[in-house]
Amino acid sequence: MMQALELAQPGPASEPRLQWVTRRVPQPAREGGARQVLLKVRACGVCRTDLHIVEGDLPLHRQPIIPGHQVVATVAAVAPNENALKLGDRVGVPWLFAACGVCQFCRRGSENLCEQAQFTGWDVDGGYAEYLLARSDFVVRIPDAFDDVAAAPLLCAGVIGYRSLRLADVQPGERVGLVGFGASAHLVLQVARHWQCEVAVMTRGAAHRRLAEELGAAWTGTVEQAPPWPLDRAVIFAPVGGLVPTVLGRLRKGSTLAINAIHMSPLPEINYNLLYGERTLRSVSNATRRDAAEIMLLATQARISVETEVLPLQRGNEALLKLKRSEIRGAAVLVP
Repeated sequence: MMQALELAQPGPASEPRLQWVTRRVPQPAREGGARQVLLKVRACGVCRTDLHIVEGDLPLHRQPIIPGHQVVATVAAVAPNENALKLGDRVGVPWLFAACGVCQFCRRGSENLCEQAQFTGWDVDGGYAEYLLARSDFVVRIPDAFDDVAAAPLLCAGVIGYRSLRLADVQPGERVGLVGFGASAHLVLQVARHWQCEVAVMTRGAAHRRLAEELGAAWTGTVEQAPPWPLDRAVIFAPVGGLVPTVLGRLRKGSTLAINAIHMSPLPEINYNLLYGERTLRSVSNATRRDAAEIMLLATQARISVETEVLPLQRGNEALLKLKRSEIRGAAVLVP
């Protein structure tokens, strides 16, 4: 048997939604060509997507569900004929649990857009537990440079943040704006600095601005304040649609604004002049296995420092509420 935090009914995070339950430990199986592994959880990051699921912003795909998709774990059991992983291997389980592998998106390397994709902690039980199942072909190796707690936020905050930089077409030496400064942005800032970019951080929290300055931001302020120079690229992390016109107004011609959010409040009417001049506005949808492998290598090369606040698994409700209130410095991580 194992302990886990289970969501049966979504609602406000201010009312504890996750219930501490006892479940039978699942057993790995081979289904078709997919091989499962049983993983013993060592750490699981807390993501804003978890908060969206718990509060009902994202409709539940399964009830009840164990959330959590930034999971560092060790292999505890394998399915028959599993050759890729062995007992004791340390791996990470990201948001993308599986994709079909045969659709037009998968064939062209865009498995993040697969219509049949499944997501950890949404379609299948995730890492707010002592054990979970994963697909052996969708886990990622964890570099030795990162311990369990530091590695956990890299598996979503790091992966999706890295993809956001790529989709924003960030080039070395450019001026990059980051709007909102939580778990993902504090990692993205360090990647951008590794690429010799000047980074402007716009966020309402004074503590978050101080952290951004410590990590090398060239300028910090609120969204209402304009950076001292036009931006070449920008990424919005805050799930607030009303920010889009404001940030577009900070961009030079030919620039790109990427929205890093799975859930966003409605976008207001946008004056066409904010887009004119070949500016690009694009969303960032999930991430691929390639993204996960590349950020692990890049995080090691850039010697990324992961700011974490560690809580025991039983305090998952508290972690979500602190995230909602922007009271987390860096990323929250739950440890069984």
